[in-house]
Amino acid sequence: MNETEGLRFRRVNRPQVITDDLPENRSKGSGTYSGKVFKVTLISLGCFLLLPLLVIILIIESPIHPEVFSLKEPPLMKGCWEPNVKLRDAQRLFEDQITGPESIANIGDVLYAGTADGKIVKLVGRRIITVARLGKLPCGSKEEESTCGRPLGIRVGPNGTLFVADAYLGLFEVNPTTGEAIRLVSGGQVVAGRKLSFINDVAVTQDGKKLYFTDSSSRWQRRDYLQLIMEATADGRVLEYDTETRELTVLMENLRFPNGIQLLPDEESVLVAETTMARIRRVHVAGLNKGGMDTFIDNLPGFPDNIRPSSSGGYWVAMSAVRPNPGFSMLDFLSQRPWIKKFIFKLFSQDVLMKFVPRYSLVAELHDGGVCTRSFHDPGGLVAAYVSEAHEHAGSLYLGSFRSPYIAKLDLSSD
Repeated sequence: MNETEGLRFRRVNRPQVITDDLPENRSKGSGTYSGKVFKVTLISLGCFLLLPLLVIILIIESPIHPEVFSLKEPPLMKGCWEPNVKLRDAQRLFEDQITGPESIANIGDVLYAGTADGKIVKLVGRRIITVARLGKLPCGSKEEESTCGRPLGIRVGPNGTLFVADAYLGLFEVNPTTGEAIRLVSGGQVVAGRKLSFINDVAVTQDGKKLYFTDSSSRWQRRDYLQLIMEATADGRVLEYDTETRELTVLMENLRFPNGIQLLPDEESVLVAETTMARIRRVHVAGLNKGGMDTFIDNLPGFPDNIRPSSSGGYWVAMSAVRPNPGFSMLDFLSQRPWIKKFIFKLFSQDVLMKFVPRYSLVAELHDGGVCTRSFHDPGGLVAAYVSEAHEHAGSLYLGSFRSPYIAKLDLSSD
């Protein structure tokens, strides 16, 4: 073997130094690369998902322009307000045969109500009979509501006719026998510089000469009631209509969602549910204090809707959502945070948001001084949901609803 071959042999068999560092270093390099790829992927995915939200936040305008307002801490639900399940003793009538009977009136034992499909109906035994249709077909969708009509408050006048407040179409006098409907006030007209956009409830004097009604907003219509609640603008009014002179007068303005209205026995003032503020105001419509306003009851544990007289000289107030204490009230929380309201309405429709509003039906009897004497509850609205009115007749409460497909009847004798 020559020298060259020996050198080649030694090179091939040169001993190698084996250490533990080499595999570890290789593994570290690979792991670092994989981690970077994961981070880049995660950040890219996050940006991809957040980009639409940023577009919504920065570019899309919110449909509401909420104001900051404050509510007092809700009262403790104890004493008269102690939660119970008494409303669950109610019986559902005409279930799945009638939708959204917001308000109820009676002539004798015959009940009358307005429905979500624009009709005035009478309930005789187990039958539902159409008395009148104030608007025109088609009906059923949110877009069609303004032409179909949406009867809300309903009252019986001294001559046996029905006075009906339609949210869009105006105030009507309806003959319950013939179905003839006479429009007294047109919805949508401009009164004192503001449009009648959301006519809600009506009260009538004993002689039928004066009608008092609420216009919940000059900006929002009934179909956008949640926007009105969330925006909390003080653009609601109380108006008077003189059936003899046909004059229309604004009695009180700058109210936040004035809703139900009830004339007091002396006919010098009306009680008005100011829904957004969870209180009931007293507006003086006649006498020495005409044009003035004070508070009948403040800081209710729920948001009041219609007000109707009780047989004991008090008033029934219906509430379809409460401000639990102890507990958490979303509307109270949002009242100080308008930016959250704006963002919510950029993302979700009213129909979607309504699914997140906790259902809790509450009906209370109030007396002079705003004293609560008894209350009926249905936590979760399991039997009587979305209550809008409690109409007392013949020892029972007939519970109207702005959404439910039935009327609920509660026997007061069992209380």
